[in-house]
Amino acid sequence: MTGLLDEIIGNAVYDRSGDKIGKVKQIYIDNTSGSPTWAAVSTGFFHDDSLVPLVGAQHAAGSDALKLQVDKDEVKSAPHITLDHDISVDEEEQLFTHYRVDPRRAGWDAFVETTGQQGRGERAMTTDEEMIRSAEHLEVNRERTTSGKARLRKYAVTEEQTITVPTTHEEVRIEREPITDPDMVGRADIGEEEREVTLREDHLTLGKESVPVERVRLAVDEVEDTQTMSGTVRKERFETEGIEEDPEGKR
Repeated sequence: MTGLLDEIIGNAVYDRSGDKIGKVKQIYIDNTSGSPTWAAVSTGFFHDDSLVPLVGAQHAAGSDALKLQVDKDEVKSAPHITLDHDISVDEEEQLFTHYRVDPRRAGWDAFVETTGQQGRGERAMTTDEEMIRSAEHLEVNRERTTSGKARLRKYAVTEEQTITVPTTHEEVRIEREPITDPDMVGRADIGEEEREVTLREDHLTLGKESVPVERVRLAVDEVEDTQTMSGTVRKERFETEGIEEDPEGKR
Protein backbone atom coordinates (compact mmCIF):
# COMPACT_ATOMS: atom_id res chain seq x y z
CA MET A 1 0.00 0.00 0.00
CA THR A 2 2.95 2.30 0.63
CA GLY A 3 3.78 2.50 -3.05
CA LEU A 4 0.20 3.38 -3.89
CA LEU A 5 0.10 6.06 -1.24
CA ASP A 6 3.34 7.51 -2.57
CA GLU A 7 1.55 8.06 -5.89
CA ILE A 8 -0.88 10.40 -4.13
CA ILE A 9 1.86 12.61 -2.68
CA GLY A 10 1.86 15.81 -4.71
CA ASN A 11 -1.67 15.24 -6.09
CA ALA A 12 -4.02 18.23 -6.26
CA VAL A 13 -6.72 18.15 -3.56
CA TYR A 14 -10.32 19.25 -4.20
CA ASP A 15 -13.27 19.60 -1.84
CA ARG A 16 -16.64 17.94 -2.35
CA SER A 17 -17.78 20.86 -4.57
CA GLY A 18 -14.73 20.64 -6.82
CA ASP A 19 -12.91 23.69 -5.40
CA LYS A 20 -9.16 23.23 -5.23
CA ILE A 21 -7.71 23.19 -1.71
CA GLY A 22 -4.01 22.49 -2.25
CA LYS A 23 -1.58 19.61 -2.71
CA VAL A 24 -0.95 16.42 -0.72
CA LYS A 25 2.24 16.64 1.29
CA GLN A 26 2.00 13.57 3.52
CA ILE A 27 -0.31 10.63 4.40
CA TYR A 28 -0.91 9.51 8.00
CA ILE A 29 -1.70 5.86 8.71
CA ASP A 30 -3.80 4.65 11.65
CA ASN A 31 -1.56 2.56 13.91
CA THR A 32 -4.34 0.12 14.78
CA SER A 33 -6.19 -0.45 11.52
CA GLY A 34 -3.37 0.37 9.11
CA SER A 35 -5.78 2.46 7.03
CA PRO A 36 -4.88 5.89 5.64
CA THR A 37 -6.70 8.37 7.89
CA TRP A 38 -5.34 11.89 7.41
CA ALA A 39 -3.55 13.79 4.69
CA ALA A 40 -1.35 16.82 5.24
CA VAL A 41 -2.21 19.36 2.55
CA SER A 42 -0.35 22.56 1.72
CA THR A 43 -3.23 25.02 1.57
CA GLY A 44 -1.69 28.38 2.30
CA PHE A 45 -4.27 28.91 5.08
CA PHE A 46 -1.59 28.60 7.79
CA HIS A 47 2.19 28.68 7.94
CA ASP A 48 2.09 24.87 8.29
CA ASP A 49 0.13 22.25 6.35
CA SER A 50 -3.51 21.47 7.17
CA LEU A 51 -4.84 18.03 8.07
CA VAL A 52 -7.85 16.72 6.12
CA PRO A 53 -9.78 13.45 6.60
CA LEU A 54 -9.38 10.74 3.95
CA VAL A 55 -12.58 8.88 4.83
CA GLY A 56 -14.82 8.86 1.77
CA ALA A 57 -12.11 10.40 -0.46
CA GLN A 58 -12.09 9.56 -4.17
CA HIS A 59 -8.98 8.86 -6.23
CA ALA A 60 -9.05 7.13 -9.60
CA ALA A 61 -6.17 4.93 -10.70
CA GLY A 62 -3.59 6.95 -12.60
CA SER A 63 -5.26 10.22 -11.58
CA ASP A 64 -3.38 13.15 -10.06
CA ALA A 65 -6.44 14.50 -8.25
CA LEU A 66 -7.79 13.61 -4.81
CA LYS A 67 -11.39 14.60 -4.03
CA LEU A 68 -12.41 14.91 -0.38
CA GLN A 69 -15.83 14.69 1.25
CA VAL A 70 -15.36 18.00 3.13
CA ASP A 71 -15.78 21.62 2.17
CA LYS A 72 -12.94 24.08 1.65
CA ASP A 73 -14.25 26.26 4.49
CA GLU A 74 -14.05 23.29 6.87
CA VAL A 75 -10.38 22.82 6.03
CA LYS A 76 -9.77 26.54 6.43
CA SER A 77 -11.27 26.59 9.94
CA ALA A 78 -9.79 23.25 11.07
CA PRO A 79 -7.73 23.10 14.30
CA HIS A 80 -4.17 24.21 13.64
CA ILE A 81 -1.87 21.31 14.53
CA THR A 82 1.90 21.51 14.21
CA LEU A 83 2.99 18.57 12.07
CA ASP A 84 6.47 18.07 13.50
CA HIS A 85 5.37 15.02 15.50
CA ASP A 86 2.93 12.11 15.38
CA ILE A 87 -0.71 13.14 15.77
CA SER A 88 -1.63 12.82 19.46
CA VAL A 89 -4.89 11.34 20.72
CA ASP A 90 -6.17 14.76 21.87
CA GLU A 91 -5.28 16.39 18.54
CA GLU A 92 -7.02 13.61 16.62
CA GLU A 93 -10.13 14.01 18.79
CA GLN A 94 -10.21 17.70 17.87
CA LEU A 95 -10.05 16.80 14.18
CA PHE A 96 -12.77 14.13 14.49
CA THR A 97 -15.06 16.66 16.19
CA HIS A 98 -14.36 19.44 13.71
CA TYR A 99 -14.88 17.32 10.60
CA ARG A 100 -17.73 15.31 12.22
CA VAL A 101 -15.93 12.04 11.51
CA ASP A 102 -16.83 8.83 13.36
CA PRO A 103 -13.53 7.60 14.89
CA ARG A 104 -14.68 4.00 14.32
CA ARG A 105 -14.99 4.64 10.58
CA ALA A 106 -12.22 7.13 10.02
CA GLY A 107 -9.99 5.00 7.80
CA TRP A 108 -9.90 5.26 4.01
CA ASP A 109 -11.15 1.69 3.54
CA ALA A 110 -11.97 2.26 -0.13
CA PHE A 111 -8.40 3.21 -1.01
CA VAL A 112 -7.38 -0.15 -2.44
CA GLU A 113 -10.58 -0.40 -4.44
CA THR A 114 -10.50 3.14 -5.84
CA THR A 115 -6.89 2.75 -6.96
CA GLY A 116 -7.81 -0.29 -9.00
CA GLN A 117 -5.90 -2.81 -6.90
CA GLN A 118 -8.98 -4.79 -5.89
CA GLY A 119 -12.37 -5.49 -7.36
CA ARG A 120 -11.02 -7.66 -10.21
CA GLY A 121 -11.45 -10.93 -8.34
CA GLU A 122 -8.12 -10.56 -6.52
CA ARG A 123 -7.86 -11.01 -2.78
CA ALA A 124 -5.58 -8.97 -0.60
CA MET A 125 -3.11 -11.29 1.10
CA THR A 126 -2.04 -10.82 4.71
CA THR A 127 0.13 -12.82 7.08
CA ASP A 128 0.04 -13.47 10.80
CA GLU A 129 3.69 -12.52 11.16
CA GLU A 130 3.02 -9.12 12.67
CA MET A 131 5.02 -6.98 15.07
CA ILE A 132 3.95 -4.19 17.40
CA ARG A 133 5.85 -0.91 17.16
CA SER A 134 6.16 0.90 20.50
CA ALA A 135 7.30 4.35 21.49
CA GLU A 136 8.03 6.05 24.78
CA HIS A 137 6.16 9.18 25.85
CA LEU A 138 7.16 11.63 28.58
CA GLU A 139 5.11 11.55 31.77
CA VAL A 140 5.32 14.26 34.44
CA ASN A 141 4.93 13.37 38.12
CA ARG A 142 3.69 16.18 40.32
CA GLU A 143 4.93 16.50 43.93
CA ARG A 144 4.17 19.29 46.40
CA THR A 145 7.42 20.61 47.92
CA THR A 146 8.38 23.54 50.15
CA SER A 147 9.55 26.51 48.11
CA GLY A 148 10.25 28.99 50.92
CA LYS A 149 8.85 30.79 53.97
CA ALA A 150 7.11 34.12 54.46
CA ARG A 151 7.03 36.02 57.76
CA LEU A 152 4.99 38.94 59.04
CA ARG A 153 6.17 40.99 62.04
CA LYS A 154 5.48 44.44 63.35
CA TYR A 155 7.82 46.96 64.94
CA ALA A 156 7.58 50.56 66.17
CA VAL A 157 9.20 53.59 64.58
CA THR A 158 9.26 57.21 65.72
CA GLU A 159 8.22 59.98 63.42
CA GLU A 160 7.49 63.69 63.80
CA GLN A 161 3.82 64.59 63.56
CA THR A 162 2.37 68.11 63.41
CA ILE A 163 -1.27 68.92 64.00
CA THR A 164 -3.08 72.26 63.92
CA VAL A 165 -5.91 72.97 66.43
CA PRO A 166 -8.03 76.11 66.95
CA THR A 167 -7.37 78.18 70.12
CA THR A 168 -8.79 81.37 71.70
CA HIS A 169 -7.35 84.17 73.83
CA GLU A 170 -8.71 87.47 75.14
CA GLU A 171 -7.51 90.92 74.10
CA VAL A 172 -8.45 94.37 75.49
CA ARG A 173 -9.66 97.29 73.44
CA ILE A 174 -10.81 100.77 74.42
CA GLU A 175 -14.45 101.63 73.88
CA ARG A 176 -15.33 105.33 73.89
CA GLU A 177 -18.84 106.76 74.21
CA PRO A 178 -19.65 110.49 74.30
CA ILE A 179 -21.82 111.67 77.24
CA THR A 180 -24.98 113.46 76.17
CA ASP A 181 -27.04 113.08 79.34
CA PRO A 182 -27.53 116.58 80.94
CA ASP A 183 -27.72 114.97 84.40
CA MET A 184 -24.08 113.98 84.14
CA VAL A 185 -22.98 117.63 83.87
CA GLY A 186 -21.29 118.79 87.05
CA ARG A 187 -20.52 115.22 88.21
CA ALA A 188 -17.06 115.04 86.71
CA ASP A 189 -14.25 114.63 89.25
CA ILE A 190 -10.76 115.49 88.24
CA GLY A 191 -8.21 113.10 89.66
CA GLU A 192 -6.57 109.68 89.30
CA GLU A 193 -8.50 106.48 88.83
CA GLU A 194 -7.63 102.95 87.74
CA ARG A 195 -9.48 99.90 86.37
CA GLU A 196 -8.17 96.35 85.81
CA VAL A 197 -9.47 93.25 83.86
CA THR A 198 -8.11 89.69 83.80
CA LEU A 199 -7.26 88.28 80.35
CA ARG A 200 -7.55 84.56 79.54
CA GLU A 201 -6.20 82.30 76.73
CA ASP A 202 -6.17 78.56 75.80
CA HIS A 203 -3.15 76.62 77.01
CA LEU A 204 -2.33 73.46 74.99
CA THR A 205 -0.58 70.32 76.20
CA LEU A 206 0.25 67.14 74.20
CA GLY A 207 -0.98 63.68 75.10
CA LYS A 208 -0.73 60.29 73.36
CA GLU A 209 -3.31 57.56 72.81
CA SER A 210 -2.85 54.21 71.05
CA VAL A 211 -5.73 53.25 68.76
CA PRO A 212 -6.10 50.27 66.35
CA VAL A 213 -5.91 51.35 62.71
CA GLU A 214 -5.49 48.21 60.55
CA ARG A 215 -5.64 44.40 60.52
CA VAL A 216 -2.77 42.66 58.70
CA ARG A 217 -2.47 38.93 58.10
CA LEU A 218 -0.58 36.55 55.79
CA ALA A 219 -2.69 35.17 52.91
CA VAL A 220 -1.42 32.47 50.54
CA ASP A 221 -2.70 32.40 46.94
CA GLU A 222 -2.21 29.50 44.54
CA VAL A 223 -1.04 30.85 41.18
CA GLU A 224 -1.20 28.77 38.00
CA ASP A 225 1.97 28.71 35.93
CA THR A 226 3.64 26.52 33.32
CA GLN A 227 7.02 24.86 33.21
CA THR A 228 8.71 23.34 30.21
CA MET A 229 10.39 19.97 30.69
CA SER A 230 12.32 17.93 28.17
CA GLY A 231 13.70 14.42 28.20
CA THR A 232 14.97 11.68 25.95
CA VAL A 233 12.54 8.97 24.84
CA ARG A 234 12.98 5.88 22.70
CA LYS A 235 10.80 4.58 19.90
CA GLU A 236 10.97 1.56 17.70
CA ARG A 237 11.30 1.52 13.94
CA PHE A 238 10.84 -1.23 11.38
CA GLU A 239 13.50 -2.34 8.96
CA THR A 240 12.33 -4.20 5.88
CA GLU A 241 13.96 -5.97 2.98
CA GLY A 242 12.49 -6.44 -0.45
CA ILE A 243 9.47 -4.15 0.10
CA GLU A 244 8.87 -0.43 0.26
CA GLU A 245 7.63 0.47 3.72
CA ASP A 246 7.64 3.59 5.87
CA PRO A 247 10.18 2.76 8.60
CA GLU A 248 8.46 5.13 11.02
CA GLY A 249 5.07 3.49 10.66
CA LYS A 250 3.62 6.98 10.78
CA ARG A 251 -0.05 7.56 10.95
